[in-house]
Amino acid sequence: MTDRIRDFLRLRRPEGPCLVIDLDVVRENYNAFAKALPDSRVFYAVKANPDPAVLRLLADLGSSFDCASVAEIDMALAAGATPDRISFGNTIKKERDVAAAFARGVRMFAIDCVEEADKIARAAPGARVFCRILCDCVGAEWPLSRKFGCSPEMAVEVLEHAHRSGLEAYGVSFHVGSQQPNPNAWDVALQAAGGVFRTLSERGIQLRMVNLGGGFPAKYLREMPAVQTYGRAIFTALRKHFGNRIPETIIEPGRGMVGDAGMIKAEVVLISKKSAEDTQRWVYLDIGKFGGLAETMDEAIRYPIRTRHDGDRTEPCVIAGPTCDSADVLYEKTPYELPISLAIGDEVLIEGTGAYTQTYSAVAFNGFEPLKAYAI
Repeated sequence: MTDRIRDFLRLRRPEGPCLVIDLDVVRENYNAFAKALPDSRVFYAVKANPDPAVLRLLADLGSSFDCASVAEIDMALAAGATPDRISFGNTIKKERDVAAAFARGVRMFAIDCVEEADKIARAAPGARVFCRILCDCVGAEWPLSRKFGCSPEMAVEVLEHAHRSGLEAYGVSFHVGSQQPNPNAWDVALQAAGGVFRTLSERGIQLRMVNLGGGFPAKYLREMPAVQTYGRAIFTALRKHFGNRIPETIIEPGRGMVGDAGMIKAEVVLISKKSAEDTQRWVYLDIGKFGGLAETMDEAIRYPIRTRHDGDRTEPCVIAGPTCDSADVLYEKTPYELPISLAIGDEVLIEGTGAYTQTYSAVAFNGFEPLKAYAI
């Protein structure tokens, strides 16, 4: 927790659970990415945290934006980004949304099949397209499924089809999995991307760009390598697989940009047991999966939790949210160590929650208000 967040909570004392984002941390993270990968353009993944203050800051710093919808494109434009700094990075788009983005000046689109390329050829003639390839995401704390991307062999055919359809076959993208602790995870993906480049070059089509995706981690309970370590590993892999003809590159940090900039203030609503003989306490908070902590699903993301009793003796607890849904349990398979002295009404501070919390907050499920957010 930064001093600025601590002072905000002490002076403002907002009612109910809330997210507080320290913009100074976002600025530091952006500068760290720009320094670690100086030859890559930063396309901030808007979905991670679309707070207008965050977007304005990043636009002012020179960031570009990876958008998943027309609504996110409008947010980026409102924040001061120009259309040439926006990528429509979702591979699943309605044709009318492609047309709406094209009308706003957006000229770069993601694809992963010929059907999507055909939509763009009709609705955004002459646009740039990059094809997403599948990646195994080994080691990532939040692995991505096979929902997005195609095999490298299919990517060759998709990009050639796009080229024949009048689009600019611009490059290849991939994602090594969110919260990726292994800086060398990009190596295998870049090997596959290099193969796509070479095959298409033999067919007379010269790709120009590799989208390195996201995956850069925020700090939760585990220590993670510094962003400079990722930068060195990625550059080494680029040299290994592309030699002296290194393509243009872009990165799409989301969690790594804003995750450690935010903290949620919450409150203990209830502490109970399930039987007189039960040795395990259940600790219920006023925020849960549906209030913004959806990434505790399968206990994939384990947030640091702080209380005023830190330092006291602890015991493993089940942590759950307040809603009338049995799925609203945060940590049970691997119980969470919390102070025995923790009591009903105590404030808890959930750190590292700047990414994928406010946007995952349900709209008044069970009547609970969506998560309030303050950018300072």
